[in-house]
Amino acid sequence: MKKFFSLLFIALLLAGCALNLVTGRKQLSLVNESDVQLLAVTEYNTFLKENKVLSSSTNMDAKMVDRVGARIANSITKYYNSHEKGSVLEGYKWEFNTIDSKEVNAWCMPGGKLVVYTGLLPVTQNETALAIVMGHEIAHSIAKHGTERMSQAMVQQLGGMALEVALAQKPKETQDLFLLSYGIGSQVGAILPWSRQQETEADKFGLIYAAMAGYNPQEAIPFWQRMSAASGANPPEFLSTHPSDETRIRRLKQFMPEALKYYTPRN
Repeated sequence: MKKFFSLLFIALLLAGCALNLVTGRKQLSLVNESDVQLLAVTEYNTFLKENKVLSSSTNMDAKMVDRVGARIANSITKYYNSHEKGSVLEGYKWEFNTIDSKEVNAWCMPGGKLVVYTGLLPVTQNETALAIVMGHEIAHSIAKHGTERMSQAMVQQLGGMALEVALAQKPKETQDLFLLSYGIGSQVGAILPWSRQQETEADKFGLIYAAMAGYNPQEAIPFWQRMSAASGANPPEFLSTHPSDETRIRRLKQFMPEALKYYTPRN
């Protein structure tokens, strides 16, 4: 019987693997992107209601976040459409919001729901470095890393049940898994770390996305050096899932020649 359930588990995992058009690798995907995007809208709106959102019409930092977000979104939309991969961004309705908080953090939910905390801005120091961070977070979303992590967690904790069933039968547990999977809200427990592979993909495509939008990807090196220096003995929340070390910087330098192919300075 034990062997039977082991084989059933393996079959479930294999059946749930899908080819990712962005990264080119197969990922575990037990949740439909449209379903997780609907869930993202609900959780995103709840988050915004519970936090202080800065208006881009009156706040320069929020205006900068909006500007960077729009440039990256427009650039990657044109890119994927021109390469006949428009389905990568299917259902995306971009939103960029700035939260008044000392927390050094940023994240992006499915469907392009992104948040930047003001505590991150003293470390980014400039618009180009902000674009590096936002490109990185958008890359996590577009590469469906959160969906992959949520699928893994649903297999481990909810027996691989479908998302709509999980929401109906275990709404609180499912909500917590969603928040954990996308690195949102420490109140639900320790944030799941991105895997080394997911971080590598987000670093690589994040550089490319920033470059496409006219931001010099070479700014990633001094930015991550600042992040490393700012971490001290108690790394900020952002670093708990985004390790900043010599390995990352060496990897970014390896990705730089490809990223620079996409870079044309903005006027």
